[in-house]
Amino acid sequence: MTASSLLSRPGAVDGLGPDAGVPWHYGDPTAEQRALESGRAVVDQSHLGVVTVAGPDRLTWLDSLCTQSVASLSPGEAAELMILSPQGRIEHVAGLVDDGTTAWLITESAPALAAFLDRMRFMLRVEVADATAAWAAIGEPVAAPAGDGLVSWVDPWPGITAGGTSYAADPAATADAATARPWRLVLVPRESLATEIDARVAAGATLAGTWASEAIRIAAHRPRASREVDETTLPHELDWLRTAVHLHKGCYRGQETVAKVHNVGRPPRRLTLLHLDGSAHTLPEPGTPVHTADGAVVGRVTSVARHHELGPIALAVLKRNVDPAATLTVPTDGGPVTAAQELIVNADGVSADRPDRPGPTMKGLLMGKGCGADGGDMS
Repeated sequence: MTASSLLSRPGAVDGLGPDAGVPWHYGDPTAEQRALESGRAVVDQSHLGVVTVAGPDRLTWLDSLCTQSVASLSPGEAAELMILSPQGRIEHVAGLVDDGTTAWLITESAPALAAFLDRMRFMLRVEVADATAAWAAIGEPVAAPAGDGLVSWVDPWPGITAGGTSYAADPAATADAATARPWRLVLVPRESLATEIDARVAAGATLAGTWASEAIRIAAHRPRASREVDETTLPHELDWLRTAVHLHKGCYRGQETVAKVHNVGRPPRRLTLLHLDGSAHTLPEPGTPVHTADGAVVGRVTSVARHHELGPIALAVLKRNVDPAATLTVPTDGGPVTAAQELIVNADGVSADRPDRPGPTMKGLLMGKGCGADGGDMS
């Protein structure tokens, strides 16, 4: 992907990792965070990918492949979906909006997602294309579609969409944490990116980088595919059944695992927010192991930021049975940093609307490899 033209703006610093190619900040990340939280900032998100699916069968076909119910999606209505492996592990995540003739998928894995979808077309009337070279995304702290004919995806987090459920330790607290993060992605022709952003700046918006948007995302407990997901991730571990999974729709790849974990199992890991010791001057890198007091590795850091109010924070994926009250340590270049946990996914591994415990006969039908006799862990 070609680097964004906004990197030539005064003070712009290039991002790192999955945010390389767009501005990380413009010289004052704290002020940029405040502007974003107050609803008066714009963020270059042109490093995200765009996949289009055209043709009369597009929505029913996508519905048969993904975790979300999208067959009856209305024009302009947003949804979030996943493509899972046959074992129920997350392979792709995308925001979806349909404009009446084309389904637009905004994703961090556009080439691989487009290739997968193209292989699954068979004889259906659909056309798949990686449109990343032609279209770019702009992030805005707004919880409504853009209008004016622009394709825009409104983030449903932290709501629980139809057919979804929550694994949050405190659903109300999770909702409160995210109320300050309205978010939409607006698609514009890539050659018009700078012009579109300049128009927003002229209307009073401040330029903000991904330092600001990531800090607010982390504080809102919002998982991200390129950060929180690895090759074994189940949606339940990240509380992603809130917005990206419909538990009562028809068959799709990986559905058996999703249903089994929800009905009789427990996810083996859980997403948590870490409050890092603010006296340290260094932060851990994503991927850094998380340790208990006795030195045991119990998980890994996935996202890190300096928040303008909360200080240094991180998302981490931990073993589910880690004591929620335990103080953890995380290595950094400047030495180990202590970390206190704020629960996101509950340590019991049970959703808010888990069905009643099945009797012995039903257990025998539902249990499979990886399930304990009590409806235990899925691994």
